[in-house]
Amino acid sequence: MFVIELTYIQPLSIVDNFVSEHRAFLERHYATGQFLLSGRKEPRTGGFILANTASREVLELILQEDPFQHKGIARYTVTEFLPSMAAADLQGLLTN
Repeated sequence: MFVIELTYIQPLSIVDNFVSEHRAFLERHYATGQFLLSGRKEPRTGGFILANTASREVLELILQEDPFQHKGIARYTVTEFLPSMAAADLQGLLTN
């Protein structure tokens, strides 16, 4: 599992021009089950994505599709983690 932190490197006036394309990207990967949660930071300086992909390499390929990435709008920090505890409704996300 991976936590992706996006940090905007362009002004919000530019970010706002690509939010709909970014959301379409997110929706595609929610549909495949690869993205589990996402949302913006407060204050609005970027956002987070919780992803469950087969590998970091797969995730890196996916992130290259994000308009925020290929248009130079955000910087990405990817952190892998292995969940060992979860709320009852999220037990299926635990790694063995």
